Amino acid sequence: MLNLAKFLFEDAPKLIEGEGDVESVSSVEVWNHSDFLCQNYVLKGLVDSLNNVFCEKKTAKELWESLDRKYKTEDAGAKKFLVGHFLDFKMVDSKSVINQVQELQMILHEIHGEGMTLSESFQVTAIVEKLPPAWKDFKNYLKHKRKEMNIEELIFRLRIEEDIKSSERRLFYLVATKTNVVEHGQSSKKRTFSTSNKKLNM
Repeated sequence: MLNLAKFLFEDAPKLIEGEGDVESVSSVEVWNHSDFLCQNYVLKGLVDSLNNVFCEKKTAKELWESLDRKYKTEDAGAKKFLVGHFLDFKMVDSKSVINQVQELQMILHEIHGEGMTLSESFQVTAIVEKLPPAWKDFKNYLKHKRKEMNIEELIFRLRIEEDIKSSERRLFYLVATKTNVVEHGQSSKKRTFSTSNKKLNM
């Protein structure tokens, strides 16, 4: 708005010996004043702790380059951290698969927020590949499907499969508990019967 942005990229003009006329000196002074304004507008946008660090820069360009180096390096570090977190993410059998998929989606959302775009087909494939060991058969089933899925369809299928697995576990637990009760009940009856026989024999 103030036409000061150019001073973030321009070098300060220098007076050449023998050209110290009033016009040249005046133009350098005008440039210095505009550069000073630009530099102070940038510093005003920083928090006090950063303002104290960067206020020693001599020109707006020097200030801007210094800020650019600092935050581009930090930005690159953040991107590397997120990508590493995504690659290292492993699903486990002890947690809900849907909850783990949601965690993975949060990481993917942060990756997109950093300006790195991943296609939906890549995301779907990555989620399938990260399914836990107990889901091996279902993973193979998904990998051999010819029709491509989007994220919503994949989550829908995973939710159904997780519900089926939960029902199977509950059924197995009920059958195991019932079998255990029946077996213990029969052994109790046998013990009671053998005790009764002993009393009769006596």
